[in-house]
Amino acid sequence: MADNAAPVTLRARKFITNRLLARRQFVLDVLHPSRPNVPKAELAEKLATMYKTEKARVVCFGFRTQFGGGRSTGFALIYDDEASQKRFEPKHRLVQSGLETKVDKPSRKLRHERKNRAKKFRGTKKTKAAEPAKKGK
Repeated sequence: MADNAAPVTLRARKFITNRLLARRQFVLDVLHPSRPNVPKAELAEKLATMYKTEKARVVCFGFRTQFGGGRSTGFALIYDDEASQKRFEPKHRLVQSGLETKVDKPSRKLRHERKNRAKKFRGTKKTKAAEPAKKGK
């Protein structure tokens, strides 16, 4: 059975200090022989202690477990400050880390249907056409 207290070894490869993007970036090899996988939150915590930074500045993504298990490889970024993280990180990763809120928008199909309904009208009627058709009678 999997043991969550089992030791996990982290190895950084291709370490680069990227001054233009105010971050350190590297490929992260995770050795976890007696575990199926390691959560990204736990990896971020361990990296934060290794590189003496706060956990919120560490971003881990793109992990793939090697066939047969026991080893995963992914990418990690450690930002110098929150401002640079907000400036350079993609929005979806900011939402994952809790630095931004998710923008709620209607489904893609609904947006296309609304656009096509509006194309049938001119002028001020377009806004009325954009609303969904009433189901009555």
